[in-house]
Amino acid sequence: MLKYIGKRLIISAVTLLVILLILFLLLQFMPGSPFNDEKLSPEQIEQLRAKYGLDQPIIVQFFTYIGNMFRGDLGVSYSLSPNTPITDLISNRFPVTVMIGFASMIVGTFLGLILGFFTAFFKNRVLGAIYSIFTLLGIAVPSYIFAMFFSNFLGYKANLLPLLYDFRSPVISSVMPVMAMSLGVMAVVARFAKAEASEVIKSDYVLFAKCQGLSSRTVMTKYVLKNSLMPVITVVASLLVSLLTGSLVIEQMFSVPGVGGLLTNAINANDYSVVIALSFIYSALYIIVMLILDILYCIIDPRVRLGGKN
Repeated sequence: MLKYIGKRLIISAVTLLVILLILFLLLQFMPGSPFNDEKLSPEQIEQLRAKYGLDQPIIVQFFTYIGNMFRGDLGVSYSLSPNTPITDLISNRFPVTVMIGFASMIVGTFLGLILGFFTAFFKNRVLGAIYSIFTLLGIAVPSYIFAMFFSNFLGYKANLLPLLYDFRSPVISSVMPVMAMSLGVMAVVARFAKAEASEVIKSDYVLFAKCQGLSSRTVMTKYVLKNSLMPVITVVASLLVSLLTGSLVIEQMFSVPGVGGLLTNAINANDYSVVIALSFIYSALYIIVMLILDILYCIIDPRVRLGGKN
């Protein structure tokens, strides 16, 4: 197993380096510059480029950036917040995004599992109709539409929840963003949970368990739930990364001071250093989550590390 994990670690590290190189190359061809101030003369712009090392060849910038990264230095902002360390910009915003993302994932996953498994276990028309409506709306309707609905009825008309994020009451301020973001998660999880549970229920080993005289509750909890959860966990892991990196539109709508808004502002300001840092963090989060998932697969099913061979 250690050999398998080592191989996955090497692949993950190489993938991150390739992603970082691609980001550097793409940003080199982007129009505009982080120094777009009309008051700056061409000589001053060249001095700024030399100060930040942007006049160096791309390969030199790339390896310099990697060396700084190993020391925990992601660089400084060029134009968004000049000379402010990017770690400071992210550390002030990332906890807010993580809190809302985790809450959305927990709420959406919990409701999705209940809806999906109950619909698969109990063949009920009313429950089936509820499942169809919620999954259809959750997948077809973007999260910002739900955000507008909640903002209008719960925030503006009913005045039950604050319309904008407030640091003095972070939990209450996060309710509507969490509700809007969790509905899509709930729909995806419910569909996968129902599909997997329906397949497991039809399997031979579940039929054999029923023939042994085991109660329906025992069969469902010991056989169906256990064997249906792993594929669902794979989907949840993929959704988790997107939620942890923040929803750009949702954060803008509720004025949430998260990394989504920081990325949007950095792109508008052509602040390449911030864009590269955030994009790299997003990629690293996704690869880390997938690596953890691979290791879990390896532990649960030894055939994975053997390439499917016994």
